[in-house]
Amino acid sequence: MDPPTLRAYDAAAAAFAEDWHRQPPPADLHVLIRRHFRPGLTADIGCGSGREVAWLNANGFPARGYDASPALLREARRRYPQLCFEQAALPALAGLAERAFDNVLCETVIMHLPRDQIAPAAARLLALLRPGGILYLSWRVTTGEDRRDHHGRLYAAFDAGLVRASLAGAVLLVDEAVVSVSSGRLIHRLVARRTDMV
Repeated sequence: MDPPTLRAYDAAAAAFAEDWHRQPPPADLHVLIRRHFRPGLTADIGCGSGREVAWLNANGFPARGYDASPALLREARRRYPQLCFEQAALPALAGLAERAFDNVLCETVIMHLPRDQIAPAAARLLALLRPGGILYLSWRVTTGEDRRDHHGRLYAAFDAGLVRASLAGAVLLVDEAVVSVSSGRLIHRLVARRTDMV
């Protein structure tokens, strides 16, 4: 994780959490999850304040949330004390076993990584899945040069081909750029099924 981005989330976790919970529910994301996710254990990587972990658990996808920010994890545990949240940071996701999950959700997180960490992060997300498992991966689209917002958060500029190339052993089910219903920002999203049996 980009250190200034992590510091920004830690410094203003309560404000970020409040903002995310005020946004409209991501109905488009929920449609894709219902259409493609398998019944079974789900990981939300970059879970933030836990909103989607709560939705997943309430809608038949038992889920655990993982985030790099200790302060955001405190917000998630405060809001959803009955759910499981643990610290883990991309790209390594230390402590998470390969082939442990039926589904992995990583919603608008990887653009906070330095460019050279994006492909390894995507490959690591895929490795968390059991064969046949489903990955939902999205990022906010930045064109031209990398940027930072007024909080200091990194928004890396990269082509979707960088991510596609890192998903060997998967078949793409969705590959599109859309405006997010929740945030109103342009995002690119992929849904991929792990197909290798090695």
